[in-house]
Amino acid sequence: MSSSALKLLAASGAKGSATYVDDVFSTTLYTGDNSTQTVTTGIDVLGEGGLIWVKARSFAGGHNLIDSAQGSSYNLDSTSVNAPANNSTQFTFLNNGYRINGGSTAWDLNQNNQDYCAWSWQKQPGFFDVVTFEAPANADDDFRVSHNLGTVPGMIIVKSVDATGDWYVYHRSLSTPRNDSLKLNTNGASAASGDFWGESNPTATDFGVQVRNFATRPVTTGAGTYVAYLFAHDAQDFGTDEDEAIIKCDSYTGNGNANGPVIDLGFEPQFILMRYPAGANWYIYDSMRGIVTGGNEVGLNPNAAGTGFDHNALSLTASGFQITTDNGNYNGNGEKYIYMAIRRPNKPAEEFAATDLFSVTASTNTTPMYVSGFPADMTINKYVTDTSGPYIWSRLTQDQRLATSSTGQESTDAGFGYFAFSNGMTKNGYDGVSTDRKAYLWRRAPGYFDVTTYTGVDTNNTQIAHNLGVVPEMIWAKSRSDSQSWSVLTYDGTTGRQLILDASSSGSTPPSGSVWGNGTSFVPPTSSVFTIGDYSNINTSGATYIAYLFASVAGISKVGSYTGTGNDLNVDCGFSAGARFVLIKRTDSTGDWYVYDSARGIVAGNDPYFFLNDQAAQVTNTDYIDPLASGFTVTSSAPAALNNNGGTYIFYATA
Repeated sequence: MSSSALKLLAASGAKGSATYVDDVFSTTLYTGDNSTQTVTTGIDVLGEGGLIWVKARSFAGGHNLIDSAQGSSYNLDSTSVNAPANNSTQFTFLNNGYRINGGSTAWDLNQNNQDYCAWSWQKQPGFFDVVTFEAPANADDDFRVSHNLGTVPGMIIVKSVDATGDWYVYHRSLSTPRNDSLKLNTNGASAASGDFWGESNPTATDFGVQVRNFATRPVTTGAGTYVAYLFAHDAQDFGTDEDEAIIKCDSYTGNGNANGPVIDLGFEPQFILMRYPAGANWYIYDSMRGIVTGGNEVGLNPNAAGTGFDHNALSLTASGFQITTDNGNYNGNGEKYIYMAIRRPNKPAEEFAATDLFSVTASTNTTPMYVSGFPADMTINKYVTDTSGPYIWSRLTQDQRLATSSTGQESTDAGFGYFAFSNGMTKNGYDGVSTDRKAYLWRRAPGYFDVTTYTGVDTNNTQIAHNLGVVPEMIWAKSRSDSQSWSVLTYDGTTGRQLILDASSSGSTPPSGSVWGNGTSFVPPTSSVFTIGDYSNINTSGATYIAYLFASVAGISKVGSYTGTGNDLNVDCGFSAGARFVLIKRTDSTGDWYVYDSARGIVAGNDPYFFLNDQAAQVTNTDYIDPLASGFTVTSSAPAALNNNGGTYIFYATA
């Protein structure tokens, strides 16, 4: 079925609720324990069908591909030509992941204290399909294989499952796609053979094979059995308005420079499979293990059993990725490179509970050290009884940290393992377990919170793309490479204010055009870009920057303002069970950036606070804030920095 046909069905009500990439793909990181273990991926391969691809990260083990078409008893290894291994007690599909049964390690899935990565695809028209088929013995037949992808495949992987045989790959961007093929299990160059993929191109309902090209067995031995994995290309059937693509299979041309080509996907990817067809390894990158902007990516080779490698080869952008090396395996001048890219999670914040988007937690002696319960994308860490920090890290930059209280440039804290976990972040080799060590963890979600990086160009009216999906109400931007102050913008849809995160100054309104505008005047942000001037703090040529974007979500988060009264003042955020995090800043006069949270206490009594703009330890003996079901209350005992009669304040709160 074509994409247009799918949209007609959707318009008639046949498709049901919107589908997001979160519903059909995930990357899950877990640690083996050599016993029966349930791995939660959020993907329903049991009920809907699909593929789970597992790879050990901490030791050299094979790639395990287990699909619903063959059943959970059968395992294929992309580094091997062998037929699948059969072990009916090893693995069980579940409707939100899988269970590794018992302590068997035969498939390298669950060795004690070893780290693993699982990529999960769910069958979905416009995204992915898996089929098995029996091919006839007659090598001259143009055999057609039916599928349910609903669109023309962008990539197909075929493997014999009843005999030895290579992993053959069709990709729409090879020179002559119907005749050309690659092998997933080798690093050899693409090979051309007449009608390799049949006498006509793949369609939205079937694809062709010439049996003699696939079977290593003599054709006189009879029919062969195969499995095929089919990946879509650019089907615009996903997202809230069912007009977004979540997967693309395409190519780019190298330029031979370290400042390599920028690939515009129309979305920020979370998974990239790529290859130089003229002869090189296959590479897999994903943002869970780390695609580091301005640092080394953690890659794996589908054709090799190793633990992977670190390459500074690519960086993510809000709409794709950029090659950042002149290495010929990625960026030979004039050479073609193919890829398959999958969109980062795009389910809107309204689809989540507040506890799936924000967490505040103390350090533990577990792994990860700070448990969020969801894949975290940004954290603010503060040892609240110590005079240091607060520090901020993000998944996009991994072990690079910035201090919110400082103008200092980015620094590396090599002890951190950071975000290489599905449920939090950690610091490796560090035993500073204490309830006083707090981590505030945010998850990126459209409408709620986003992170983006960019490189300065020193030009007014520069537009920086983002994926917040709504107009940001607050933005924090900071140079990573230079010692510069943090630039903050707040915007209520009408009025903007310029502030500094590492300072107590009141800021200015309207914001300066040289900071948040076209050089002359303020340019309001939009749901897809924010505009910056040529001011050095935010747009020096060649300097690297990071920006954090916040917005209000009904019942979950609130960026707002209030006017002080000097009396108890209720701030209604639209919550139902109070605020778990509150940030307040005075804007008509000087005032610090106060941080409160429910873990340390937002109670009818003393409430600890610290400042984002100061390294000082927390203050614990004041009662400036009280609980309120719909938000929070600023008390009459609060100082002018929080509740001066007639004073104006901005705040950010999460439920």
